[in-house]
Amino acid sequence: MKIAISGKGGVGKTTVMALLANEFKKSGKEVLVIDADPSPHMAETLGVESPERIRPIAEMTKLLVERSGKTEGSPMYNMNPQVNDLLEEFMVNHDGMKLMVLGAIQTGDKGCACPESNVLRRMLTKLLLSKNQVVLLDMEAGVEHLGRGTIAGIDHLLIVVIPSKSSIRTALKVKKLAEDVKIPKISFVGNLITDADDESFLEEGLGTKPIAFFPDSKSIRKAERQEIPVTNLEDAADDAPALLMQALIQGQAEG
Repeated sequence: MKIAISGKGGVGKTTVMALLANEFKKSGKEVLVIDADPSPHMAETLGVESPERIRPIAEMTKLLVERSGKTEGSPMYNMNPQVNDLLEEFMVNHDGMKLMVLGAIQTGDKGCACPESNVLRRMLTKLLLSKNQVVLLDMEAGVEHLGRGTIAGIDHLLIVVIPSKSSIRTALKVKKLAEDVKIPKISFVGNLITDADDESFLEEGLGTKPIAFFPDSKSIRKAERQEIPVTNLEDAADDAPALLMQALIQGQAEG
């Protein structure tokens, strides 16, 4: 199962994804997390030691251009670059999970059709997973990645939304674009929830009920400020990660 997560900046998508990754790991799944945010901090969230040693794929400009088949002065790319060796070469193992960091996937001189997003897209479409394997993709905030088609090959998109009108507006825009690029399953996940009124506000604004609600957790905020991995906290998000995982597994079973 390949799952991507998106949403407005500051809604906590990386934290939700880290907790979900940890829940899948505890259930016995083989977990690969891909941090595709231009400002990556999944490594810190998971507690990877010396995250600066991880070399983002996006830094390897020459290799990526070669893999994409782009020549200087040409707007054309090879849409099927070879990436088999990259799948292992750039993974780091941490606490029973694997992590890859893409790095910045958009710069002003490349526009949308950049080598980095092309290679990531190829990775996602090439990955053939067993029932015991899960890939979790932490996307950049906003909707630009949907326009680039970066998450082609994803089975399920999670859109994290907090109880605010601006967050709901962004979430609905992400959903519309995700439908346009024909992502099979799209679901909302509520975050920073304090009470039933917050849940009702989101359900009314979104027109549907999120498949999980993550609480506004003081322990998570404290852990992030002290750079403590959120995966080290016990029950910081109550049963939300487990409920989210169950909803995803059920959704996959239903096809």
